[in-house]
Amino acid sequence: MTVAALQAAHGWPREAIRIVTVTTSGDRIQDRALAEIGGKALWTKELDRALLDGEIDCAVHSMKDVETIRPETIAIAAMLLRAAVEDRLIGAPSIAALPQGAVIGTSSPRRAAQLKALRPDLGTTLLRGNVATRLARVEAGDIDATLLAAAGLDRLGLADIGVAIPAETMLPAVAQGAVGIECRADDERARSLLAAIDHAATTRCVHAERALLLALGGSCHSPIAALAREVGVDIHLRAQILSEDGAEQVHDEAMLPAGDPVAAMALGARLLDRASPALRALFAG
Repeated sequence: MTVAALQAAHGWPREAIRIVTVTTSGDRIQDRALAEIGGKALWTKELDRALLDGEIDCAVHSMKDVETIRPETIAIAAMLLRAAVEDRLIGAPSIAALPQGAVIGTSSPRRAAQLKALRPDLGTTLLRGNVATRLARVEAGDIDATLLAAAGLDRLGLADIGVAIPAETMLPAVAQGAVGIECRADDERARSLLAAIDHAATTRCVHAERALLLALGGSCHSPIAALAREVGVDIHLRAQILSEDGAEQVHDEAMLPAGDPVAAMALGARLLDRASPALRALFAG
């Protein structure tokens, strides 16, 4: 997608761009939750090293896997047009249709907490691996269902798989559906070339969500959901924090000036102010 965007923006032939495949720790380690083995850096550290060592000129990321605080030597130079933000349920026509006590496979604390908030009877179990692996576990009956990002399924040509869960029912992860491209902060040529493929509205919304996340101090342990959308010249930001068992949840929303991270952070602070001491402790930790 990034290659195609650069070709279209600059009129380059395909051979002008080389794709370097980097296998990350997150790809290799599939039997444990991310929070147990290093968090989101498992998806970025190898790409960061290749970028800073000059092996690559830019790195392409799923933005929901990128840490909130990035090295000063690396810049988020562009984001592509955001894809579908919803999750899709695989294995049942709806959350309500899941059988009593059904077991849902997921590696996401957010999804697990949201499911339990909607259906306290549901159980969850760790499920990692690529899409094919996860779908196979449902097909084999090892688990009753799973949730996957609609954007990933669409990009893999699996748009007909699963049932979309509206964002009004389950707010997505911060930056879900967004692809970001980073380069070295001092590489002005790369920054200029990448600026030509930046989808400004996506960038503004994702940065608002990431500012909220920064204020919450969330980690891979923390069930956090957020979604920003442009409304005229402003941004409507909705957010939710939950206890791990879904028993406590706090929602809030605000209209923010575009490009104002302080306003987005204020919404995060307001969520924590309304949370119980136990829920605040989850984010502080």
